[in-house]
Amino acid sequence: MPQNRPPLIPIIIAALFALFLGLPLIALIWRAITLDGALTADLSISSAVWLSLSTTTITILLILIFGTPFAYLLARYNFPGKRAITILIDLPIVMPPVVAGLALLSAFGRRGLLGQWLAEFGIQITFTATAVILAQLFVASPFYIRAAQTRFAELPREYEEAAAVDGATRWQIFRQIILPQSGRALLAGIILSWARALGEFGATILFAGSLTGRTQTMPLLVYSALEQDLRTTFTTALILLAMAAVAFSITRWLTGLEENE
Repeated sequence: MPQNRPPLIPIIIAALFALFLGLPLIALIWRAITLDGALTADLSISSAVWLSLSTTTITILLILIFGTPFAYLLARYNFPGKRAITILIDLPIVMPPVVAGLALLSAFGRRGLLGQWLAEFGIQITFTATAVILAQLFVASPFYIRAAQTRFAELPREYEEAAAVDGATRWQIFRQIILPQSGRALLAGIILSWARALGEFGATILFAGSLTGRTQTMPLLVYSALEQDLRTTFTTALILLAMAAVAFSITRWLTGLEENE
């Protein structure tokens, strides 16, 4: 039988840890508000915001196009090498960001495994917006693939089997039955991936650099402006914090709807 009143010691521990988690966020907002001078809105912030939003949009489209059938394959079929592929999907989640950047550089850099071949055709990926997108794709796609895979595996098969008996093709079953039943879970996964891509720093700075107007996303601007312009730093940080809070709130709301069904 669950207890109505929790014991005092866990309450104290939970309160202290909640304070530890919340204090930095409160301090960030307080520091931004009390900073000398008004919060700025200069060209560097506008450029970084635009670059972050445009690259993450492309990243999310790529994740949807390639990640959805990939997740469906992992959820519904067994094949040789599936366990190894599953490990490859999970690795970017736990991999240190700087190691992820080094891995991307080793693959797509001028002397990289694939990059040296691309260089022969005059194609350069490093220190371009393409590198930003690839870095975001590498670190963010596992979050969507995992969410989609879990949802596809949980779906009951009765409607699909009935549709197959009536002559529906696999594509029709997927588009008209599986996707509508998975919409909220997929949307929650894509929002989580977008938030991860938006906050990507380590892999991006190593693989794409921090070139203003070209590869300098909002997290990179926060870092580069820290010693030069605190107003720019805190303005950008607050924008990132607000975007992350909105993304998290939507994800929690969608998850709650799924649980209540």
